[in-house]
Amino acid sequence: MESRNESSEISRNKCAACFRQFNKMEHLVEHMRISYHSVHEPMCGICKKHCRSYESLREHLIGPLPKQECKNIFSIRGCKFCLTILDSPNARRVHQERCQLSGVNAGLLASFANLGLRDNLTIDNGYARGRQVVALACKMVGGGSDGSIDLCARVCLIDENENIIFHTYVKPPIPVTNYRYETTGIRPEYLRDATPLRQVQKKIQDFLCNGEPTWKIRPRGGKARILVGHDLDRLQLEYPAVMMRDTAKYPPLMKTSKLSNSLKYLTQAYLGYDIQTGMQDPYEDCVATMRLYIRMRSQNHTIEDYPLAFDPQNRNNFASWRQSELERMSPEEMFAISRSDYYCWCLDS
Repeated sequence: MESRNESSEISRNKCAACFRQFNKMEHLVEHMRISYHSVHEPMCGICKKHCRSYESLREHLIGPLPKQECKNIFSIRGCKFCLTILDSPNARRVHQERCQLSGVNAGLLASFANLGLRDNLTIDNGYARGRQVVALACKMVGGGSDGSIDLCARVCLIDENENIIFHTYVKPPIPVTNYRYETTGIRPEYLRDATPLRQVQKKIQDFLCNGEPTWKIRPRGGKARILVGHDLDRLQLEYPAVMMRDTAKYPPLMKTSKLSNSLKYLTQAYLGYDIQTGMQDPYEDCVATMRLYIRMRSQNHTIEDYPLAFDPQNRNNFASWRQSELERMSPEEMFAISRSDYYCWCLDS
């Protein structure tokens, strides 16, 4: 009888999100306090387990130590790109063909190799319909005595329809000692009369702010544009973090070790095609980050009035002074008041 009661108690102390079990309810409360489980986490479509990232969900489904029942069903009805579970093998085939995207045409990339300045940046003061989204990518050459200092030498900016709205070569602030031609395709003559870095930064920043002062920019309802990219810190723009969507820092797209995945890996794993093979083009990187962003934004999550743990309305959800009350809750009730510690891109839709 005592053994049965202990088993029942452990079952009651099981996290409703990640299914981790605890010996005591107070341990489960502490777990919920620091885990920030939410409806925005990647979730197994079979057992409904919540995972911190798509990488951990992938491990749960296909290995190296997967849950066998989920693995068996996923192998028949699961999409290997978005990790969705479909109703039948035939539905999976149709879905996966649509889910796997094609890379940018090689001929089109070749035509961009000698593309000079293209500037279609306009400030519309927010009159365009809906919040505008643009993707940015840059290619780096090397500076310093050994050429190891990354210097921005080429910038590309595209809209949501993958049209180029800005492209230019950039003159770095210090001498270039390694043009990294094998991967960048950049020659010394391309940078001789190029636009200085500070001018490029200012031009892009003005375009992103779209007539709104930087201090006034807010995440929702403003004029400023959403900026998508991978490792956006490299261009050193002075732009509010709340308006940036960085695929290198977005928790669902990071490794289980909480380190960043490369854009090359993310594109192959979640979009189904290869990039950065041979000579690289920033337009190709722009397209990949925009497609990743759109795929993450299209996630169908439950709508909550206050979805973030740091929203004022949620700050006391797991406060220490509520410990006794929380210990009387069921795991499901605790999950219902748990909120995400990151901004889910589905909230942009």
